[in-house]
Amino acid sequence: MPGKILVTGASGFIASHCILDLLQHGYEVRGTVRNRNRAKEVRDILVKHHEGASEMEFAVANLTSEDSWTEAIEGCDGVFHVASPVPIIQPKDPSEVIEPARQGTLNVLAAAQSVGVKRVVLTSSVAAVMGSKKINEHTYTSDDWSDPGDPNLTPYAASKTIAEKSAWGFITHDTELAVINPGMVLGPALEADYGSSLEVLYKLLTGGIPLVPKIGFEIVDVRDVAALHRLAFEHTDAPGKRFLCGAGFRWFIEIAELLHREFPEYKKIPLSLMPSFLAKVFGIFIKEINSIINDLDTVKKMDCTPALDIGWHPRSPEEAILAGAKSLVELGVV
Repeated sequence: MPGKILVTGASGFIASHCILDLLQHGYEVRGTVRNRNRAKEVRDILVKHHEGASEMEFAVANLTSEDSWTEAIEGCDGVFHVASPVPIIQPKDPSEVIEPARQGTLNVLAAAQSVGVKRVVLTSSVAAVMGSKKINEHTYTSDDWSDPGDPNLTPYAASKTIAEKSAWGFITHDTELAVINPGMVLGPALEADYGSSLEVLYKLLTGGIPLVPKIGFEIVDVRDVAALHRLAFEHTDAPGKRFLCGAGFRWFIEIAELLHREFPEYKKIPLSLMPSFLAKVFGIFIKEINSIINDLDTVKKMDCTPALDIGWHPRSPEEAILAGAKSLVELGVV
């Protein structure tokens, strides 16, 4: 099975772990960066974790530039399209994240099809599955979809929904598509610029929020998300399927309590719940809270049976939480 895989957005949190997982399983990897100067930096980070990264190839490609993708994909056996805007604070203009996500996906698929790539694995999100409706204690499946026309959907959630729907609408019999829909992705950061995925851990460890909103999500380790991308590329039953992936629902207060036990030297970790009415008031002024306000007091679970059926075995949420926190400490971020 091993061949050469193109991984888009090579410097990203999920993409960098996809690269390491592929290298560990004997694949050659080509990664895309938006700026050629970033290639050496990415290689230097990855080679600390796998010496095979020293042989990585890089291509310069931009999501909205159609011309750059054919050359980037030429000679590859498969594509992991991971790159997509992931803002910590939602933009006022949703098109700032929707258009790059949608157009980038279509550009990558068109180029993959033109050069004869057999299978593309697309990184979507549970944001494209769960929508904004408050349906408590509901287990979502791959048949569920967010409504991109929902006015309460965040720009990020709309971008993932529209990009994934566009992918399924574009794909033809010439190219196979499998889609990964992760929950809240935690796990170890590889560099101090950790992006948006570990922001909740950073906020809790540094006391960036004085009280903890009653919000929770299905959590999945980034290393397991990477492994699922590879399994979806390798398995004969994967094409045409969406693979939701989460290892269990955890409230933010449970995350805070775990961090408090394991990192007692961090005295600012909040351990008191924020009343939901107060969270709604804070959401008016604090954009990070406002972006998840619809998830207050709601337990949303995921059916990950399709992923388990192709051999996926995730770590526990606690391992993902602690690995992420430990990496932030070791990298000097907190």
